[in-house]
Amino acid sequence: MQIYKVGGAVRDRLLGRPVSDVDWLVVGATVEQMQAQGFRPVGADFPVFLHPRTSEEYALARTERKSGRGYGGFTFHASPDVTLEEDLIRRDLTINAMAEDEHGNLYDPYHGKSDLEQRILRHVSPAFAEDPLRVLRVARFAARYAPLGFRVADETLALMRQITDSGELQALTAERSWKEIERALMEAQPQVFIEVLRACGALKVLMPELDALFGVPQPAAHHPEIDSGIHTLSVLAQSALHQQPLAVRWACLLHDLGKGTTPEEEWPRHIAHEVRGLKLIKAVNQRFKAPRECQELALLVGEYHTHCHRALELRPLTLLELLQKFDVYRRPQRFEDFIAACEMDARGRLGLENRDYPQAQYLRGAAAAARAVDVKPLVEKGLTGQALGEALKGERLRALKAYKAG
Repeated sequence: MQIYKVGGAVRDRLLGRPVSDVDWLVVGATVEQMQAQGFRPVGADFPVFLHPRTSEEYALARTERKSGRGYGGFTFHASPDVTLEEDLIRRDLTINAMAEDEHGNLYDPYHGKSDLEQRILRHVSPAFAEDPLRVLRVARFAARYAPLGFRVADETLALMRQITDSGELQALTAERSWKEIERALMEAQPQVFIEVLRACGALKVLMPELDALFGVPQPAAHHPEIDSGIHTLSVLAQSALHQQPLAVRWACLLHDLGKGTTPEEEWPRHIAHEVRGLKLIKAVNQRFKAPRECQELALLVGEYHTHCHRALELRPLTLLELLQKFDVYRRPQRFEDFIAACEMDARGRLGLENRDYPQAQYLRGAAAAARAVDVKPLVEKGLTGQALGEALKGERLRALKAYKAG
């Protein structure tokens, strides 16, 4: 039995990055031998075990053969005669196909270390094209390592295009796709994830609504970058730069989908794109079964982001309706996330990345003024039900008028 450290732990150590999870590979062992040593089996599809003391994952060396469509369409073979090289060749990228023994010796049959040094994301073997999930994984790695100067190898991008053209991407489940999207959005440069998907044609298959934004112009006076797709990538980049949470990043990605449906004769203006975008945002939300928090915020940002940009001009009644829509009294964080997404939208414009956004403080102040209205005096007057609701609304409107005037 030989035990090797494999995958990300080896890659990140060589890159000088912190190593969080360690995966172990066991060559020359049987399931029975592992269990006899106290390892607990956890893998449903292939033999994976938890170490009796550390609970780290140990997998038996295995080979795989394509047997169906999609990420799960593989038959695995694990036995003591599967070699280290045979196990490593089934992995996605050369930089993930390295191993270390207990003495720290590096095993690198597919030249992953050289690709690390050259900053290249390259597939290990032609079998890469058998797993459609790898299109998303490679795009995610590109987003993660973009700050270090990594790029996808031309031949790997060609294979990703081949997977896209094969129709295999449609076989991916919503859950698997979302897991990759979620992780990619939280990387240092999530816009690179979208750029790579677009470069291999996968964005048009996975999110045609987003792909449709590229090449659609906006008024240069407000958007010096002109292109709606480029603007969306810039907004997403700003959300990462400002370390926004997942829901904000998702909303940033989808906020302008309506612009992709504007008739060409109306370009570069996009009247009512906020409302037109709602059914598109809904479709993308449902396609990937995004978490409820992400879905709700994306729809609200899509519909109301221009309200936020015009916050200083809004009439007190419109302002109150906006606050009511967000339920700022019971869900203050959702309104904060909305403001954050709108600020990223304002900053995601060429040359305007560092411009002040006074609307953010103004809306926070408005929310605070509305929240400060005390319901107790109204209750003491004997008001209940609808009458109490109307009176409370009136008091909040008065507070917002005073706030706006002051």
